[in-house]
Order: sequence, then C-alpha cells, then structure tokens
Amino acid sequence: EVQLVESGGGLVPPGGSLRLSCAASGFPIGSAGMNWVRQAPGKATEWVSTIVPSGRTSYGDSVKGRFAISRDEATNILYLQMNSLKPEDTGVYYCSTTADSRAQGQGTLVTVSS
Repeated sequence: EVQLVESGGGLVPPGGSLRLSCAASGFPIGSAGMNWVRQAPGKATEWVSTIVPSGRTSYGDSVKGRFAISRDEATNILYLQMNSLKPEDTGVYYCSTTADSRAQGQGTLVTVSS
C-alpha cells in the first residue's frame, strides 16, 4: 500500500525558508514521479514541482528560482526546500506520486505572514 506523510510546515515571515518532507512507503520513490502541489485558501490546487526517476526536476513559474525539490532514496523521503517565501505561498502542501494516483497524505500547512 502506498502511503505519503507530509511534514515540516509552519508559520514563517516573508523572506524566510522552510523545508517540507514527504515520507513515502510502499514503493521506492526513485522509481516514480513525485510531485508537490499546494492549495491556498479558497483557491484551486496548484502544481508546484515534480521530480522524475531520472532526477530531472521542473517547477511552476510562481516558485521557479525559489523552491528546490529533491529526494533521498536511502530514506525514501521527498523534500521541498522553500526559500524567499512570500505571503502568496501560503497554503496546504501535498505530495503525490505516479506510483499510485489515489494516494494522498494529510498535507502540511505553510503560513507566510509577518
């Protein structure tokens, strides 16, 4: 069974940094596409970033240059390093995987506010 557990969210001032984690089980994360998406209050879900098995990464325009996705295959954890955070980055962040499109964790809340 594929399971995803996000963590690392919190309250951070504008310009600050956070690192989110997504602990995956039931499959090796290096064998599947892994994504971060987010949902701001009252808004639709927004794609943030993807890393594919080859290691190639891609980012949404709103986070490009500020966020970095990575994975640790030894621990089966996906990361999202978020720098230069803005209030519009506020939302619940979820990870997802091509290994099982139905799998979704509980998300982790990021609040960027002074």
